[in-house]
Amino acid sequence: MWQEFTEQQHLQINDGKLSGQVSVWNKAAFQEGFVTLLPDTGLIRADGDDAASFLHNQLSNDVEHLSASEVRRAAYCTAKGRMLASFVYWKTDAAIVLQLSKSIQAPVQKRLGMFVLRAKVKLNDVSEQYVSFALGGAQAASVLTNWFADLPATNAHVSNESGTLIRCADVLNVARYQWLCPADKAAAAWVSLSSQLQPTNTADWNLSEIQAGIAHINQLTQEKFVPQMINFELVGGVNFKKGCYPGQEIVARSQYLGKLKRRMTLAQIPSGGLTDGMDVFNVSDGDDTNAGENKQPCGVIVNAEQINENNTLALIEMTLADQESGMIRCGSIDGPLAQLLPLPYEITDITR
Repeated sequence: MWQEFTEQQHLQINDGKLSGQVSVWNKAAFQEGFVTLLPDTGLIRADGDDAASFLHNQLSNDVEHLSASEVRRAAYCTAKGRMLASFVYWKTDAAIVLQLSKSIQAPVQKRLGMFVLRAKVKLNDVSEQYVSFALGGAQAASVLTNWFADLPATNAHVSNESGTLIRCADVLNVARYQWLCPADKAAAAWVSLSSQLQPTNTADWNLSEIQAGIAHINQLTQEKFVPQMINFELVGGVNFKKGCYPGQEIVARSQYLGKLKRRMTLAQIPSGGLTDGMDVFNVSDGDDTNAGENKQPCGVIVNAEQINENNTLALIEMTLADQESGMIRCGSIDGPLAQLLPLPYEITDITR
């Protein structure tokens, strides 16, 4: 589906990203109105009478009490509390839809399916039934009313024959939306959207997610983090009042026994070529370029996206002590130095 759509529209997709378009990041077009594609969108639809209760027992957030319009985040963890996936999920008339990185969709769906047993639920891959548009800026709302008469509030969705529209968190005071458009309507929608909004690269949307402090788990970062290590409870991804789920004991123990020594921060790095899952090193305790070949990393790049050839915006997980006092180099002990930046939310204990 994606290949057919992109070939028809003469669009260039590389490594799950639309490229070859004009960048809007830090430019007026980001504020005014932009549109791009999210080819790395994987979608799992859970159908059946037990869909909500089954997912409620598997994920870190409440599914049973999900309202018809809400959009929530959740972690799917191993028994040791390490994240296998980060989900965005919502309810339709007949099912619950889980969105995650397409790079891990198949194995995550297979693993979830192992625990269905006698539950009345079926997990279906519906990724190819939709094209995922990401858009934002001052003009986006009026453009979207051509398909959606009523636009959703933040962290909510509306659905009709044109698909599902999600209002994402604002970034730099810019409204952002994701539209899951039925594949048979995507070509006409793209022609209309791209004639009214500035087409841009997937990287620009990824930069906005990083700026928002929202981490996404993919095949490079699976099983590296307990949810709190990437601030996932601070963006609504963990409910500490719900019942058990895989890894719940570890997640709760980390929260209530005061062991939250590792957190995620925002950073800009004067280099390209950085990737998710790459190690970072604190070299402030010695000569910052000769810290020794055996020096252990202090953290991990969670998500990274190039701003341009010479600069990268990233979310980095490491100890709070390293964040406060360290000189953090990326990729190696003599790699580029990260400039740590404030997140758009406060690091706090949401259970107190």
